[in-house]
Amino acid sequence: MKPGIPALIRACMAAALVFAVAAPSGAILPTVSGTPAGTPTATQAEIDADREAGQDDRIRARIAGIFAEVPSLADVNVSVQQGVVTLGGTVADPEARLRAEAIAGRVQGVATVENTITRDVSVDSGLGLGDLRDRISEFTHMLPLIGAAIIVALVISAFGYLLASFTGLWRRFTPNAFLAELIASAIRFVFVIGGLVIALDMIGAGALLGAVLGGAGVVGIALGFAMRDTIENYVASLMLSVRQPFRPNDHVEIDGKEGRVIRLTSRATIMMTLDGNHLRVPNAQVFKAVILNYTRNPQRRFDFALGIDAEDDPTAARQLGVEVLKSLDFVLDEPEPQAVVDEVGDSNIVIRFLGWIDQRQTDWYKARSRAIPAVKTALEDAGFALPEPIYRLRFDNGVPPFAMPQGERTQAAAPPRRKPEAAREEARDTSPESEIARMVEAEREAGGEPDLLDPSRPVE
Repeated sequence: MKPGIPALIRACMAAALVFAVAAPSGAILPTVSGTPAGTPTATQAEIDADREAGQDDRIRARIAGIFAEVPSLADVNVSVQQGVVTLGGTVADPEARLRAEAIAGRVQGVATVENTITRDVSVDSGLGLGDLRDRISEFTHMLPLIGAAIIVALVISAFGYLLASFTGLWRRFTPNAFLAELIASAIRFVFVIGGLVIALDMIGAGALLGAVLGGAGVVGIALGFAMRDTIENYVASLMLSVRQPFRPNDHVEIDGKEGRVIRLTSRATIMMTLDGNHLRVPNAQVFKAVILNYTRNPQRRFDFALGIDAEDDPTAARQLGVEVLKSLDFVLDEPEPQAVVDEVGDSNIVIRFLGWIDQRQTDWYKARSRAIPAVKTALEDAGFALPEPIYRLRFDNGVPPFAMPQGERTQAAAPPRRKPEAAREEARDTSPESEIARMVEAEREAGGEPDLLDPSRPVE
């Protein structure tokens, strides 16, 4: 053996001896994935190997003292053995059971907690008479604060109603009374809700207000879908009151419904038909409908068609008819009357005559009724034939044709009696028909629902 080897062996043995002395007795140092066994992790609390005398009693006293100060945990029993806390007894609700376990686990020196607490389901505990008494007492002490909150809410609401009562002010900023009333209602609503919010905040019931408003929002959405037509009608009323598509007593046609406008309400447009009947058209339908206003433009055209024989000259017939229309005093010179060939039939040529009148001075129906016979008579006097439809009748053999009795034949052949002078004067009258207009004015003067039509605003 070489001289240096014994010295090397002696050095290794000395190092092993030092390591054995430094390591604790009975320590086992196997490793798993490079971490020594027994090393505490970050998520595990260390448990002391040695416990001081009386530590269990101190832990039990500390936990029992805490529970004694909490009314809901007064009936909980505590026992401690080697740092293991065992909880027993009864509580009124499950939340108190979990709360007791959480409190016990936070006390220093507790290794673990065994929770054997049960819920008290007796009648006296379920009724919670003690809590009820406490709540009644708390409510009694809060009565002055509740009274002050109610006074504040009433003052704020009263100020809102006072501000909304200045209708003259709001009408200055709005186009009609309907919109002014809508703004006043919105002001009242905002101030009432604001007063309610402030009052609930004063008594510490803000969470209740949030729940109520959330429920009101859900109910509002449901009602919105259920009352969609009503809401659409209300919005259409607002838009019509702003846009003013017609005036009172205007002669209009809405979706084929013709008449004179009586008034525009918050729900419908009230009309009087030309035969004197009341007609209510929902405003939602009026807002989307095609509206024909005959009164907006005083000039209106009438037309009618007459047929002449196919052998006659249509140009001459047209010229004659136009001359006749120009000679009528109620037909306007500008725009001029016209005549156009409308159709060529099997045995006739249909000519359409057109003329213009001023509705403020002439009734449309009366003018047309006078123009038709005037042109027809002029064409016949000029030698134009106005052919009638030709029908072919066939009779069976042995059956004589229908024969009119002698008395009726004589009566039918008798010439018509001449009209009295008053009747002829009435036939020549073409003044505007005002009976329906007078009925509409009477309806408006009689009152009823508020009218949203404002004559001072321009018509759309």
